[in-house]
Amino acid sequence: MQMVPDSTFGQRIRVVLDVGCGVASFGAYLLSRNVLTMSVAPKDVHENQIQFALERGVPAMVAAFATHRLLYPSQAFDLIHCSRCRINWIRDDGILLLEINRMLRAGGYFAWAAQPVYKHETALEEQWEEMINLTTRLCWTLVKKEGYVAIWQKPYNNSCYLSREAGIEPPLCDPDDDPDNVWYVDLKACITRLPDNGYGANLAPWPARLETPPDRLQSIQIDAYVARKELFKAESKYWNEIVASYVRVLHWKKIRLRNVMDMKAGFGGFAAALTQNQLDGWVLNVVPVSGPNTLPVIYDRGLIGVMHDWCEPFDTYPRTYDFLHAAGLFSIERKRCNMSTIMLEMDRILRPGGRAYIRDSIDVMDELLDIARAMGWQAIVRPTSEGPHASYRILTCEKRFLRTSSKGSKS
Repeated sequence: MQMVPDSTFGQRIRVVLDVGCGVASFGAYLLSRNVLTMSVAPKDVHENQIQFALERGVPAMVAAFATHRLLYPSQAFDLIHCSRCRINWIRDDGILLLEINRMLRAGGYFAWAAQPVYKHETALEEQWEEMINLTTRLCWTLVKKEGYVAIWQKPYNNSCYLSREAGIEPPLCDPDDDPDNVWYVDLKACITRLPDNGYGANLAPWPARLETPPDRLQSIQIDAYVARKELFKAESKYWNEIVASYVRVLHWKKIRLRNVMDMKAGFGGFAAALTQNQLDGWVLNVVPVSGPNTLPVIYDRGLIGVMHDWCEPFDTYPRTYDFLHAAGLFSIERKRCNMSTIMLEMDRILRPGGRAYIRDSIDVMDELLDIARAMGWQAIVRPTSEGPHASYRILTCEKRFLRTSSKGSKS
């Protein structure tokens, strides 16, 4: 932390990616300093260490740098960290480091702790020179090299890229390339362009950024009759009121919340409300591919998330989440996938004793209740705070420690 004097952990640096994280000790350390770290590792190399990380209550996901983009948006992370992460960043013309560059926020930092940084052997010194050459062509600035660690900073705009000599590789990506399009998208051997309007770079420090509508809100492709800022504020107000009612009526202060997943996150209003109501735990905000891609806004707020198609399995270990939240998910996704398939996936990733709150339209509640009971969950349909005539209901579920028939009540 002392190596980056202009950074303020927990304020300017709020969202971090730890690549090859092991059991996520780095993320656990930063979590205590108000920094949210997404810890990732491939399951084939690190076996079940991601499961251990989730057992600790630390944000973690199975992810691998391979042939596709990772499921995070452009300019997502204020700092990306790689300590002995076993990734050769200079291979294939640096295509994996170009993916780091895509996800790194303008002005963000890349910290690399590896043998080429500190060992003086011929082969390793050659690797270091290749890394220097590549990062220079990416217009990164070497901030400091000290001990085991080297730290680079990404530029704030495209001026350095545009002033390079003709023919310098890698080139800038095409202007029509969408750097936030990540679902089954191949890695690209080009430098992601930064928005000319500076979107993504000008963020308020934490915690103000949680409630400040970010610039990139304006770039979200969404059908709406009202201004995006009004939508953003309305969602925040709505979930603050809902979570406050959960705390008051359903005694959420007594529920152990560590690993929480919001399965249809929108702008991250539910996760923000948990933070503002001082509830423990972290939230993985999932943005379904069937709706607008709001992930850039979620990260600009200082939260973390991922894109996913709920017609497919979610890439995590079984029994890794304490709480699942789904608002308006099934009434949308039933047009594309079987609702029982999604419910069974929820059962797989939910811990015994964990809870699921499903807030959805009345016309899907009976089927969801039947599925929940068939899985052995204790399930109750409750009216919403909007009153008995509202078009929505809440299905509150608890996964039992033993599979038994459930006779929940419907109200």
